[in-house]
Amino acid sequence: MNKPYVPSHLCVLSLCLLISACAGRPPSIDRGIVPPAAWQYAERDAAQSVNAQWWTRFGSAPLNRLIEQARRDSFDVAAAMARVRQAQASAVIAGAPLLPEVKANLTTSHQKLLRGAGGPDLDASESDDAVNNFGANLTASYEVDFWGGRAAARDSALHNLRASEFDQATVELTLLGNVADRYAQTLASDQRRHIAELNLANARNVLALVQTRYDAGSATALELAQQKSLVAGQQRQLPLIAQQAEESRITLAALLGQPVQALDLGAEPFQALTWPSIGAGLPSQLLSRRPDIAKAEAQLAAAQADVTVARAALLPAITLGATLGSDAYKAIDVLRSPYYTLTAGLVAPIFNNGRLSAERDKARARQDELLQTYRGTLINGFADVEKALSGITRLDQQRQWQDEELRQAQTAFQIAQQRYQAGAADWLTVLETQRTLYAAQDLNVQLRLSRLQASIALYKALGGGWKTDI
Repeated sequence: MNKPYVPSHLCVLSLCLLISACAGRPPSIDRGIVPPAAWQYAERDAAQSVNAQWWTRFGSAPLNRLIEQARRDSFDVAAAMARVRQAQASAVIAGAPLLPEVKANLTTSHQKLLRGAGGPDLDASESDDAVNNFGANLTASYEVDFWGGRAAARDSALHNLRASEFDQATVELTLLGNVADRYAQTLASDQRRHIAELNLANARNVLALVQTRYDAGSATALELAQQKSLVAGQQRQLPLIAQQAEESRITLAALLGQPVQALDLGAEPFQALTWPSIGAGLPSQLLSRRPDIAKAEAQLAAAQADVTVARAALLPAITLGATLGSDAYKAIDVLRSPYYTLTAGLVAPIFNNGRLSAERDKARARQDELLQTYRGTLINGFADVEKALSGITRLDQQRQWQDEELRQAQTAFQIAQQRYQAGAADWLTVLETQRTLYAAQDLNVQLRLSRLQASIALYKALGGGWKTDI
């Protein structure tokens, strides 16, 4: 007498549940990073928090327009969005095995014996040399997820989906920061070129004065040659500054996804750009503010789930199947002979030359790699904020003294010119004050640019107003 099917199946289930009780879960991960209590170089009296449209704080309508254009037209952002859609599809694929797979199958066949009596593998025979067959069935198959491997694969895909979404936010934040930075560089280069042109014109005026004095015999050939050298040096600076401005424009246009010929910046002066005071908040808040940190944490969670998948592959797997169908020799009778089939199978790895164990070890090593990467991302995030805060503080100090330096350089040059015209000062004094004034004017623009860039860097380091619930 045959043994009943159901008790046999229950025995298999009981065996798997018993083995499952002995299988532990992966240990929890210690991130090992304690955020500092406060920033070392935080701005004083900086109460404004970072919002999602941080670029509007610079008071520039053209910059706002460029930012919106970059968000709409950038190829980098479009590629990141495509990666998110790929991750969404991967998550659906990974979660599909958690439910049974059902297939429908319609078959028909025609078999004809050409000659002879036929054989055991043929439906046709010498007496009936042509046989038709028609069938229809529904088949359901399912692998029981006792060890959590299927669920872990789905969780890994979902974590990777979140990582892709965070990566998209990182790409967009980096893009917008670069657009703001390049726009400020372009305006600063235009301002430096304007200063160089003014100084060149002034140097030519002085050269005309020296030439007049030389023709009158009151200036030496050395003084004339020195001033001509100064004019040539300032003339040489103009192509260099123009090249820097053109490179900034070209890079800015590429960030916007267009050729430089289509770039329209308007006529905003560099001095119109302003920067606000930025409240950095607490270091512990950075963990939920930066998308790159959230991405690293999501990747780490995915790697932990992958370890569970690799461990589950070392354990037995149970598959269940069911078929409901019908079969007939005539198409009209295809639904008159229904049948069903139930199947169950137990598959356990016995020998694979260490492949499955190596896959588990590889997953564990990958998890450890991403743990170290996550820790490094945290430390680098703290460092980015501290460097930006330090830059803001030190640049403000430099600009305070440089403003005074510029005022005194302007006064010194005016006095030296007046004294030289009156014959009370030598030409070397005028030449030196002229060089000092040009250097101070150019440095003033560069320090202002650096201060703008430091604020942009701080906004980027703080996540640009982005937030997550991680």
